[in-house]
Amino acid sequence: MILTHTFAEGAELRLLEHHHAGELFALIEHNRAYLRQWLPEWDVQQSLEECKKVIKTSLEQLAANGGFTLGIWWKGHLAGVVGAGHIDWENRSTMVGYWLGKKFQGKGLMTGACRALIDYLFSELKIQRVEIRCATGNPRSCGVPQRLGFSKEGVLRQAQAFDDHYLDIEVYGLLAADWKHL
Repeated sequence: MILTHTFAEGAELRLLEHHHAGELFALIEHNRAYLRQWLPEWDVQQSLEECKKVIKTSLEQLAANGGFTLGIWWKGHLAGVVGAGHIDWENRSTMVGYWLGKKFQGKGLMTGACRALIDYLFSELKIQRVEIRCATGNPRSCGVPQRLGFSKEGVLRQAQAFDDHYLDIEVYGLLAADWKHL
């Protein structure tokens, strides 16, 4: 399990733990309007207590061998989150999700964090397939799987409810055999 992993100078992944709740809440608060454009579910974390619940749920998921969430740190500051959602062990597949605070973008942090996570999923956990889903109108998010060699498998039309409308979601997939050749 990745507990701490340096993936670039000044950048590391760490398992999100209870004592990170304050940092996580501060990062969400500072980026709430920005994150809300693509991640309406983060509007739920309106308090430190809600962030503690999110971390608790993530740690329970890890303990049940069902997935995990990692913090992305840049020069000692929590910059964002990346994780493997529910791991389908029968089919050896998972979905990777992520977000990054606005001021931390453009540094290659998310691509580097995802590369490290995906390498771990394929090499250590022997996952066969990794999927990433991004809102069609979010070029920064869609750029991550594109840079990592994922194949665009399609668009789920109006797949995510968002206030008074729906977002189209692009689906990207990568197989373990393809990762080995990148």
